[in-house]
Amino acid sequence: MECRPCCGACCIAPSISSLNKPAGVPCPHLDAAMRCRLFGQPERPTCCSGLQPSPEMCGESREAALIWLSDLEALTRPG
Repeated sequence: MECRPCCGACCIAPSISSLNKPAGVPCPHLDAAMRCRLFGQPERPTCCSGLQPSPEMCGESREAALIWLSDLEALTRPG
C-alpha cells in the first residue's frame, strides 16, 4: 500500500519521543506536501521507518487515519 498524498496522519497523531514530538503536533520534518523530509535517511527514527501504511491504519481518508492513530496513541500512553 502507498501513502495517501497530502496525508501525514502518521507524522501528526502519534508522539515521537526520539524527536520530542508530542501527539497531535505535526512533525518538524514534514514538508508542505505532508511528506517526510527524512524518508530514506539514516537519521529517520526507527519508530517511523518501522511504521508502514495499511488499510486498517489509513482507513478511507486522512481524517479516518488521524482518528485511528489518535485512538492508538491514547490506548498506548503510559500511565
